[in-house]
Amino acid sequence: MNKKLNAKAIAKLAMMAAISLVLLLLVRIPFPPAPFLVYDPADMPIYITAFAYGPWAGLAVTVIVSLIQAFMLGGDGLYGFLMHVVATGIVAVVIGMLYQHKKTKKNAIISLIVGVVVTVIVMIGMNLLITPLYMGVEIKAVVVMLPTVIIPFNLLKAGINSLLTFLLYKRLSNFLHNY
Repeated sequence: MNKKLNAKAIAKLAMMAAISLVLLLLVRIPFPPAPFLVYDPADMPIYITAFAYGPWAGLAVTVIVSLIQAFMLGGDGLYGFLMHVVATGIVAVVIGMLYQHKKTKKNAIISLIVGVVVTVIVMIGMNLLITPLYMGVEIKAVVVMLPTVIIPFNLLKAGINSLLTFLLYKRLSNFLHNY
């Protein structure tokens, strides 16, 4: 965060984390090619946090939400925590860094697109490294899943959450900055 952390800022970050967790619990849509992958809109408040308060605030909310999801809400433990922090944290840091330099609608769109592309690329590597250990499969099995499961899922999840963020951020930014 660029601004000094005060009680009001901490409360707003906690609120964004809480909204993220509520969305996680309320909306869960299995991805048909691999039902163990589930879409949820919980990243949207994290992306909004990155737009409003910068990349490190977005990353901090990502870590908090990921910890609660992975270890208290029946997530996938350390694996789920790590994958969520990387997938969501990358987008939050990218959009927060790009958007804070020039806060225009065009730059918001560019930031979100770059964030989606970067997370898809990084998650290819993460899945090649981590998924064989977690699922007990050979890397070849993960390579086969890349074009049909892993890339489409990450593209859809980050893409849908980015689109929702774009549609909602300006409506919420006045509240986040002025109250």
